[in-house]
Amino acid sequence: MIKEIIVVEGKDDTVAIKRAVEAETIETGGSAINKDIIKRIRLAQQRRGVIVFTDPDHAGERIRKIIASQVPGCKHAFLSQEEASSKGDIGVENASAEAIRRALEQVKTDYRAAASVITMEDLIGAGLIVHPQAAARRLAIGKLLGIGYCNGKQFYNRCRMFQISREEFAAAYRKLEEEEGTHHE
Repeated sequence: MIKEIIVVEGKDDTVAIKRAVEAETIETGGSAINKDIIKRIRLAQQRRGVIVFTDPDHAGERIRKIIASQVPGCKHAFLSQEEASSKGDIGVENASAEAIRRALEQVKTDYRAAASVITMEDLIGAGLIVHPQAAARRLAIGKLLGIGYCNGKQFYNRCRMFQISREEFAAAYRKLEEEEGTHHE
C-alpha cells in the first residue's frame, strides 16, 4: 500500500492506479478544481502526504500548477505522453500498470523554496532551449530525470522545484548524448 494519497483527475484514472498499485486517490473532477478539493488535498498532505499524478497534457499541467501553488511540499509522478496515449487520447487511464508503477517509483518532491543549482545557461549548453532540437531533447531528458515533458521555462522551473542536482542533470545529459551517438570523451 502506498502511504501517500494519489491525486488524479477522474474516475478512470483511479481505476488505472488501483490496477497498478494498492493506493487511495482523490479525484479533482478534471480541470475544474474547486476549494473543497484543495481542502481535501491539504488535509491529505498534512496527514499522509500527496502524490500529484495528472495527465501529461495542458489541462493536467494546469491542475498540477494549481495544487503545487496551494499545497506546498507535494510529490509528483509523471508519465510521458506516449506512455499515456491510446487512440489519440492522452491520460493516466491509458497507461499500462507497469508505466504507472515506474512513474510512482520515480516520484519527485516539490522543493520550490530551494534555489536550483541548474541554470538557464546549463539548459542552453545542453541544447534544451534555443536549439533546433530543443523540444525533442527536453522530452528525452525529462523522461530520463522523471520530470516529464514541458517547455523550456517550465523545464527550468521543474529542475528547481524538484531539486535536480547538477550531477543528476549531467548524468541524464551524458545518457542523451550516448543515445544520440554524440558523446565525446
